[in-house]
Amino acid sequence: MTIIIVMAMRYELVYAAAAFSHLTGIARAYHPAIRRAIEQQLGYEPDVRTINRRLLLKRSRFGEAWELRCGPNNRFRVFYRIEEETARVRILAIGQKIREKLYIGGEEFEK
Repeated sequence: MTIIIVMAMRYELVYAAAAFSHLTGIARAYHPAIRRAIEQQLGYEPDVRTINRRLLLKRSRFGEAWELRCGPNNRFRVFYRIEEETARVRILAIGQKIREKLYIGGEEFEK
């Protein structure tokens, strides 16, 4: 017997146009894992802090935003904003952490 559990996403995931272009700086092999992490982690309760999900304390170029760390050794970063009134999570940027530097769209990102 197979049991299938389907969890409805409470939040709609909306990608900023630039977020897709940010993936060009990340090897294609990681794209499905990043997408899965976004869907699993942000579709329901994206405002709950976890080890890999946190509200950024300093305002960045994204304004007030959250950060999701995912992938091997948590090397990928997904920056997002929660829009409670419309039940949307807006994906603002997707980057890759290499050593102490963050790269978004293949370019070093200065906060």
